[in-house]
Amino acid sequence: MHPPPPAAAMDFSQNSLFGYMEDLQELTIIERPVRRSLKTPEEIERLTVDEDLSDIERAVYLLSAGQDIQGTSVIANLPFLMRQNPTETLRRVLPKVREALHVAGVEMQLTAAVSFLTILQDESVSIHAYTHSFLQVILLHLEHRDTGVSNAWLETLLSVIEVLPKETLRHEILNPLVSKAQLSQTVQSRLVSCKILGKLTNKFDAHTIKREILPLVKSLCQDVEYEVRSCMCRQLENIAQGIGTELTKSVVLPELIELSRDEGSSVRLAAFETLVNLLDIFDTDDRSQTILPLVKSFCEKSFKADESILISLSFHLGKLCHGLYGIFTPDQHLRFLEFYKKLCTLGLQQENGHSENQIPPQILEQEKKYISVRKNCAYNFPAMIVFVDPKNFHLELYSTFFCLCHDPEVPVRYTIAICFYEVSKLLNSGVYLIHKELITLLQDESLEVLDALIDHLPEILELMSTGGESSVQENKLSSLPDLIPALTAAEQRAAASLKWRTHEKLLQKYACLPHVISSDQIYYRFLQRMFTIMMTNNVLPVQKAASRTLCIFLRYNRKQEQRHEVIQKLIEQLGQGKSYWNRLRFLDTCEFIIEIFSKSFFCKYFFLPAIELTHDPVANVRMKLCYLLPKVKSTLKIPADKHLLQQLEMCVRKLLCQEKDKDVLAIVKRTVLELDRMEMSMDAFQKKFYEKDLLDQEKEREELLLLEMEQLEKEKQQNDGRPMSDKMYEKKRRDTKTPTQSLPKNIPISVPGPSSVTPSTSKEIKKSKLIRSQSFNNQAFHAKYGNLEKCASKSSTTGYTASVSGLGKTSVLSLTDDSFRTRNASSVPPSFSPNTTLPSTSRGTGNSLDPKSSGSKDTQPRKATLKSRKSNP
Repeated sequence: MHPPPPAAAMDFSQNSLFGYMEDLQELTIIERPVRRSLKTPEEIERLTVDEDLSDIERAVYLLSAGQDIQGTSVIANLPFLMRQNPTETLRRVLPKVREALHVAGVEMQLTAAVSFLTILQDESVSIHAYTHSFLQVILLHLEHRDTGVSNAWLETLLSVIEVLPKETLRHEILNPLVSKAQLSQTVQSRLVSCKILGKLTNKFDAHTIKREILPLVKSLCQDVEYEVRSCMCRQLENIAQGIGTELTKSVVLPELIELSRDEGSSVRLAAFETLVNLLDIFDTDDRSQTILPLVKSFCEKSFKADESILISLSFHLGKLCHGLYGIFTPDQHLRFLEFYKKLCTLGLQQENGHSENQIPPQILEQEKKYISVRKNCAYNFPAMIVFVDPKNFHLELYSTFFCLCHDPEVPVRYTIAICFYEVSKLLNSGVYLIHKELITLLQDESLEVLDALIDHLPEILELMSTGGESSVQENKLSSLPDLIPALTAAEQRAAASLKWRTHEKLLQKYACLPHVISSDQIYYRFLQRMFTIMMTNNVLPVQKAASRTLCIFLRYNRKQEQRHEVIQKLIEQLGQGKSYWNRLRFLDTCEFIIEIFSKSFFCKYFFLPAIELTHDPVANVRMKLCYLLPKVKSTLKIPADKHLLQQLEMCVRKLLCQEKDKDVLAIVKRTVLELDRMEMSMDAFQKKFYEKDLLDQEKEREELLLLEMEQLEKEKQQNDGRPMSDKMYEKKRRDTKTPTQSLPKNIPISVPGPSSVTPSTSKEIKKSKLIRSQSFNNQAFHAKYGNLEKCASKSSTTGYTASVSGLGKTSVLSLTDDSFRTRNASSVPPSFSPNTTLPSTSRGTGNSLDPKSSGSKDTQPRKATLKSRKSNP
């Protein structure tokens, strides 16, 4: 506790007491508006409406006698009334709406404009009825004194013009527009006329446009007010598209040339932007003789004019260079390129001695405009690469790209990060030139920049690894020495921030790493980090992203020992973890395993650890498992997995009989019905499951192929130190293979291709497998599916026994799974003995422990299992 303040600090003088009284009076004043805001009984009675009134009667009453807020509510509800009872709404409510709008405030007017547009979009009434009932109301309020209200009604009218018939447009809109566009009318009226003319052009034929619309357009282009000239200039693009190329050249282009020399900067800017947007309409002669000189003059004067012109020019420069490409002389080409480079560094050379708080407001505003210019230059950078030709990138644009990637302002770096993938694609084989800039952006201090870059990170890294000067697998990391530290640092920055969505996205994109770096790099630098995130992060989507990425890393890992260690960690630290949260994440991981791996792999390693959680003490875990059980059952094949099906049915029966939580029990009952309705896959192909079975068989084949290739690599490494003839090498391979005769006769050869048991004795097949082994990481995603199933297929033993040592303890599994051999023995690599032991948690037999886990609780039971295996014939 804090000691009481000293007596000297407590002032009970008269002045002090008066100060306390004033404070109390201020509090009283603060409370008074709250009391005044309460409605009096009279006000409440005036706002009360009879509940027995119908919707139409209530709307009429509120529009007639209610307050403004009640009338606004009725108008907002007008689309609903039109859908419910259009006839009565048009007859009784709409006249009251017209009366209310005559004296309505801004809020009611804006609400009416939106409601009228909604009624049109809902098609509650025919176009004829809408024109008769609503069009005149819209036209009446177009020239409202409030600009916001006028623009709202104008937007509604422009949408109505799209659906009105031609005759109605002529009589109701075009004919009155002739008088509305005259100089005697208000500026607001003439601005509205400009926008309506731009919309009407596409509704009439060229003859009508030339005779009735173009004279008005010319008149408004020469209006005395610069706002009107600018507005009409921006509509010339729509008009040009409606009247065709010939009239555009003869009528629109001269007006644009004249407006580009206007005294008003906003008019010149509008003319420039319209010319850029219409470049495709003009032929080469018009571009070279008319437009190019205008553009050249505009660029030369831009630095002397307002910075807003520079902003527009920098934004349209890419489109401009693309549209004029081919008509530049070498000198003009160079001048435009230098102009672009100058814009890319605009404002960076200026140094001021003021601190941030002392910078004058006008300089701050100018710097903001310069930032916008550089941001637009970053946006147009891919177009400029095309302009100079990617072959000349290093000489012409690399220094500019370097400046943009190191720009001091985040918006500029954010924009160039968005464009990085496009730049990489354009450079193609020259992508190695921007390796350092990729590392720079990955290490950027702003997470916004990182978030923009990782949207296409897999594609960028794939281009980096295959599109450079060296695409050989062993050398593809030599050009990216800092990639792994940059990726790990980026993930750590994202994890330390509060932007979990960026962190989630980054973890999802890391799934591409098996294409780029070796499995050893992934294992030592990324895989343990995924474990840590799964077990310690507090954001569920981030944990799931880490789990899925870990499964993909496991899928593509090329070392058997590492795969076994990962599987063991998943089961022991997640599936049998002390925290129920970890056990929930284990079930998420099982779902990803089912999606990514073959059915055999899941049944081999994760089936029994998953269904053991039916005994979990936490209801949420059992509930999540119940939702997963249909997917678990879908991994089984009959008759090979009949014993696993029995295990599953036994667990479900126990849940039905012993479950005490009512929510879990309800889900169990629904799950049982779903499981009963499921049709089981068979070992042989069925028409119903043909595509799924084919995909699963392909996964299985690739998993087995990868393990065989791993063994071939080991054999090659063992023989690299001494010369060995092809015949001796082939003899060694034949000696290590399992003869076909030793396999059971009833095993169907269901997996064709390179995983077949028939010994390959030819030199060509051996060399092709070695080549595939060396280039495996360069293959596509589906072609790299493969490491883990091999682990399962190497253990081929007989018998099936499973003993579970109780809830919350490590499951002691002694499985001699005949079904897995039945499914895959035909595809076991010939270079493996069928008695090879593998660490397995569910379907495999021998559990040869990893050295790191040799002291675990499972050691003694697993030794007993090995003894029983040795006694097998």
